[in-house]
Amino acid sequence: MTNKKIRVNFRKKLFPLEWPELKKLMDLALSKGGEFSDIFLEYRISRSVLMEEDIIKESSENLTRGLGLRVIKKDRTGYAYTNDLSDEKLKQVAANAAAIANSSRSFCSSKQFKTLRPERDVSLVKGFPTSRPLKDKLDLVEKTYRAAQNFDPAIKKIQVAYTESKQQIWLVNSEGLSVLEDRPMVKIVAMVVAEKKGRKEAGFSGGGGRVGLDYFSNNLTPEKIGREAAWEAIQLLEAAEAPAGEFTVVLGPGHSGVLIHEAVGHLLEADFVRKKTSILWDKLGKKVGSEQITIYDDPTISGLRGSYNFDDEGTPPQPTLLIEKGQVRGFLQDLLSAQLMKCRPTGHGRRQDFTNWPLPRMSNTYLEPGEYQPEEIIRSVKKGLYVSRLSGGQVEDSGKFTFSASSGYLIENGKLGRPIKQATLIGTNLDILQKVEMVGSDLEFDWQTGTCSKEGQEVPISDGCPTMKISKMTLGGIK
Repeated sequence: MTNKKIRVNFRKKLFPLEWPELKKLMDLALSKGGEFSDIFLEYRISRSVLMEEDIIKESSENLTRGLGLRVIKKDRTGYAYTNDLSDEKLKQVAANAAAIANSSRSFCSSKQFKTLRPERDVSLVKGFPTSRPLKDKLDLVEKTYRAAQNFDPAIKKIQVAYTESKQQIWLVNSEGLSVLEDRPMVKIVAMVVAEKKGRKEAGFSGGGGRVGLDYFSNNLTPEKIGREAAWEAIQLLEAAEAPAGEFTVVLGPGHSGVLIHEAVGHLLEADFVRKKTSILWDKLGKKVGSEQITIYDDPTISGLRGSYNFDDEGTPPQPTLLIEKGQVRGFLQDLLSAQLMKCRPTGHGRRQDFTNWPLPRMSNTYLEPGEYQPEEIIRSVKKGLYVSRLSGGQVEDSGKFTFSASSGYLIENGKLGRPIKQATLIGTNLDILQKVEMVGSDLEFDWQTGTCSKEGQEVPISDGCPTMKISKMTLGGIK
């Protein structure tokens, strides 16, 4: 069977709509004077398994199918959605979305569709996880659980969660674009509690991405996930409370990328920029950080959670340079923001599902590796703090932030010292960007378990970071 026939069968099987029906819907949606319309059809199958208290506690499967229709008129958006694909309901959806525009002038009919195909597939999948037997997933979960359980007698509580999904989309718009895409996703996470002499600490580990189950044999084993979560919990039992004050801070590779995501990435999303709610809205071409700082967002990296062949508006994505040697070079654009800002879209229009319209969002955001070896960076610090994992944070529009470091070490005379916990990093993004003195050559991405929330929508993302030295940073802890 030819690839073309496979795609047609895929479309007819999941979405019982034909080209003429979709064209009529968009023409109806544009009938009040709208300038642009698109239809996002989604079919998603999701499965999950949860193990705790030595048994499989939950196993579930969910199927969703629906359609979202958008109309744009200047800077306004009309949106309506339904999971009922009957003719009557679809006409109602088109009429509701059309109401954003209210004009009796003539309108342009939507163009004939032409299907756009990706140059390559970012998914590293030989066989979709959703097609594998449940027994295979149960086996992964139990191996993860037992590895954590057998790590140390101090391990008292374990929770292992497995989730998988296969999202299939069909997007068409009034410019004649048609896009079909399969999007697999899988992850395993382990959460562990250790207890000793009445003291409790928690550890976490996980992994996955746009990969198949073979990833947990060839790249990241369930045993490793379980042991890493248990090891962190045990380490924290012996850790001291973090000190408070101003210190030189070294951020470890991988997990510290959340600081780049939260403190910098959101401020470069084009809707915040054009609305002037970002402190970087007028900084294009201007220096905002040290020459050590070069930041990209790249949805085309194979296998990562934030990757895709097309964004949720049908735009082929591209690696986007955001900051180069401390200077702002670009923003993350969706179609609407790109039009209003007279820029090219970068392929960063993303939505949670068919019930939401797209927004400019990050995908895989990372700090480009530098020239220094991580050991060299640590040796350069006489007294400071090494942060091995950031567990999240909050950033205000003004750029002020607080981040929680779940684990780390004191640095004394260029060497890692005693472990510490519960450090709070406090600062402003522009100040911190200026104080980055050294960036390592050891770029790593996080565990591939992260999700980013914006305006009530959650999308899968990834972030990365090499070892990074910040000359001075405020720590909240114990004085």
